[in-house]
Amino acid sequence: GEQAMSATAINWLAVIGAVVIKQVLAALWYSPVLFIQRWFALTGVTEAEMKAGFAKAIAIDIAGSLVMAIVLAHAVAYAGATTALQGATVGVLGWLGFIIVATLPSVTFERRPLALFLINNSLLLAATALMGALLGGWR
Repeated sequence: GEQAMSATAINWLAVIGAVVIKQVLAALWYSPVLFIQRWFALTGVTEAEMKAGFAKAIAIDIAGSLVMAIVLAHAVAYAGATTALQGATVGVLGWLGFIIVATLPSVTFERRPLALFLINNSLLLAATALMGALLGGWR
């Protein structure tokens, strides 16, 4: 017969920590230290355009990061991950199986630059690995 999914205990402090990790990592990623100038060139977005919509974009990104952290917390729990390495593995597998597959059409169908895909998705690889590590290790 069918069985209901069991309830999963979520460490909400770890979820909030995972959101912070993603936001801090993204702030570094899209900074002059790393990729912002290349990102501007590849997207055609100007610094002024980015700044004009920044507050709304950040609010949406934080909300999305919260959803990502909650779903990843469930995936980590369902996988039985109880260490940082196991949690990071769940994050990387989620990135590979869902994020890469879902965003690849931006290159293949939309003809966006591969370099932009790599900048954006390497951030998401690092973020899902670190978020998963925190969620797996902080039980």
